[in-house]
Amino acid sequence: MELRNQVVVIGCGIVGAAIAYELSLVDGLKITVLDRQLPAQGSTGAALGVLMGAISKKTKGRAWQLRQTSMQRYETLIPELETLTNCQIRFNRHGILMLCFAEEDLASWEPIVETRASQRWRLEIWNRAQLQLSCPQLRNENIVGAIYSPQDRQVDPVALTQALVAAAQKNGVTFKFGVTVEEIKSTSDILNRCCNSIKTTAGELDVDWLVVASGLGSTPLTAQLEQPVALKPVLGQALQLQLKQPIGNPEFQPVITGDDVHIVPLGEGQYWVGATVEFPNEVGEVVAEAGLLEKVLQEAIAFCPPLAAATILRTWSGKRPRPDGRPAPVIEKLPGYSNILLATGHYRNGVLLAPATAQAIREMIV
Repeated sequence: MELRNQVVVIGCGIVGAAIAYELSLVDGLKITVLDRQLPAQGSTGAALGVLMGAISKKTKGRAWQLRQTSMQRYETLIPELETLTNCQIRFNRHGILMLCFAEEDLASWEPIVETRASQRWRLEIWNRAQLQLSCPQLRNENIVGAIYSPQDRQVDPVALTQALVAAAQKNGVTFKFGVTVEEIKSTSDILNRCCNSIKTTAGELDVDWLVVASGLGSTPLTAQLEQPVALKPVLGQALQLQLKQPIGNPEFQPVITGDDVHIVPLGEGQYWVGATVEFPNEVGEVVAEAGLLEKVLQEAIAFCPPLAAATILRTWSGKRPRPDGRPAPVIEKLPGYSNILLATGHYRNGVLLAPATAQAIREMIV
């Protein structure tokens, strides 16, 4: 039996980098990763890296399985990468605290807490007194309590992507940046088409497996294969704040989220706050609106007043790939092709689901 070992991955955001590293652990594969930009320049560079696994209300099916697989893998992946690359990856193990407001029913979380316990994940329902004791910086009379998830995490997406690339390179993966795919060449038989090579600005590459992990760039690539994957850009803006000292208890700095606004501690009195969710207009364009970012900041200040004293260090934005008319993400064979795999359309969960996506692609190839 002929070994099909030439794997080309298009895209080097968090998903493409995770796939490259996961495949580098398989003996006999020759892996090449292509990207028009340097690693983590697209939606990964705009992500906050909040890993909402157990605290998600998804309790079964594919949506939960992907989350669970990723959260389990992260606990081994981060120390594995740090050892291999000798790099530190900021990985917040203080958990995620989701605020509940007056119009919400804390009791509605009780069945989810029980389900998580049966799945060996912890969730805690905190009343207002518990919340004030642990996080005195949260002062808003509309907060009635919170859900605390001690096993959920937050990770620096850019540092993680760079570590995945460095580790994959050590394992023999070839990365080519500043390269554009010009043509995907294929042959056909009675049942399927098969990609056998791709033409790029850096030359032609033979292909046994082609993995499309290029976020919004996946749409034009699949369109030239006459099987377009429809993805729409959803823009997110965030900002980085500096305070003179950490807010609340310096020994307990979880990610705090309320009404879909995240406060992410970075250490040394710095915090990320975000993110907006901005959809394209009628012609498909999406442009960052300063007023929406200001609204997010004011919402964060409303439940965490000490943030009002912060200095804004920087703001940034990025476009996230949202599948049109189907659930996110898209992890499957491209219809009609025997050896083209899709790993795209993760929308707001690219960082969360990257390890599970990488494992799924590995299982399809091996």
